Amino acid sequence: MPQTVNVSAALDEGRWTGYQKLLIAGTALTIILDGLDNQLLPNAVPKLMAEWQQDRTAFNQALSTGPFGMMIGGALGGYLGDRFGRRTALLGSVVAFAVLTLAVAWADSLATLAILRFVAGIGLGGAMPNAAALAAEYVPRRQRPFAVTLTIVCIPLGGVVAAQLAGAMIELHGWQSLFIACGAVSFLLGALLFFILPESPRYLARHRERWPELANLMRRMGHDVPADAVFVESDSAGASKGGVPLGEIFAPSYLRDTLALCASFFFCLMVNYIGIQLIPVVFTGAGFARPDANRVLAWFNWGGVAGAILGAMVIKQFGSRVAMLGMSAIAVVVGVALSQMTVAPGTPGVLPAPLMLLALMVLGGALLNGVQTTMYALAANVYPTEVRGTGVGTAVAFGRIGNVLAAYVGNYALTVGKNPGYFLSWSIAMGIVLLTLSAIGRHIPRTKDLQMPLEVKA
Repeated sequence: MPQTVNVSAALDEGRWTGYQKLLIAGTALTIILDGLDNQLLPNAVPKLMAEWQQDRTAFNQALSTGPFGMMIGGALGGYLGDRFGRRTALLGSVVAFAVLTLAVAWADSLATLAILRFVAGIGLGGAMPNAAALAAEYVPRRQRPFAVTLTIVCIPLGGVVAAQLAGAMIELHGWQSLFIACGAVSFLLGALLFFILPESPRYLARHRERWPELANLMRRMGHDVPADAVFVESDSAGASKGGVPLGEIFAPSYLRDTLALCASFFFCLMVNYIGIQLIPVVFTGAGFARPDANRVLAWFNWGGVAGAILGAMVIKQFGSRVAMLGMSAIAVVVGVALSQMTVAPGTPGVLPAPLMLLALMVLGGALLNGVQTTMYALAANVYPTEVRGTGVGTAVAFGRIGNVLAAYVGNYALTVGKNPGYFLSWSIAMGIVLLTLSAIGRHIPRTKDLQMPLEVKA
């Protein structure tokens, strides 16, 4: 008599193995590209302004078309991941992004730059929802929020790489060198992941012809699976194969959480990219040398890395409601504090900015990025496996609208309110995030409150 294995229950109850940690590292590498890509152009803009003899507002369209492409790519990539497999959609995103990022290095006008950034955004947009879904579906339920957050933390880490490369390369080799280096690295990464990254076991369970592949994968994850096993897939909420239609994320049971998640992503991505896209311009406009302005952005991103990791740890201890609402509230205060400070260069060769200003920038990066990255774990928690890619992809796609508008909103705040108005826009956006996050009902509970399934096999 063939043995029936419930894949979701087995993974939820299973050990957190070294192989699963390797898989999380693999998905995390793809997310470095997201942070790297989103901060290449903002770091290059001060140089492009001088080289192409344009003011900062002339680059609004180029800065916004990439996120607009990512919005489309996010929704499309989430659907393709649910339909054809997370791994397939993720690798396709990486390769498409690599080709189009290389092409940006040969852009010779604002229009060409905007078009290439838009198409590259479509290519890369599918990476985020599928990486988050894979990270959620590779690991035990107790480790899921932490694993997803550690994956998404690579967004600010990619930003650190972009800012450091910009500070080191632009003046010596030109802005084109950034895009050439990023495109080449993306090709290498895609080749590496092709051999390392398997398909989601939960996705494989729903396709009988791929059960031999699933059996091998489950064994590598530490599960004793017989050769003639029959696989079923149902998550901890009881959603089984085919049990949740595509439109379920807008059904009454999920509607409030879906709308609140979309609004949270919208304003949180907006404020993060108001920071990312304009920090180099704000600080060069205040008299900073271009490399020092790039380094301020790097410090902002280092804060984001630390904030995301600490946020994930706090979620494990206290749950996402306490952690994310607390970080949002403190971010409001930090934005107000920055609006009261004078932006002026620091000591050459020591710090790129005065210590208190730099400390607040690091704290602001920690809080803004910390909320953004943990939001992906929250979205993965809200939806069951069958629509997780679609649910996360929809929320991220809606958030990209805020990303698209960031350059316009940030430049408007900077024009009307100068530097104080720019930093106050951080506080206003994070205040709205605080309200929308509080409306979500399916927050991640504390790790010790998670009730694990008692049965793995039937």
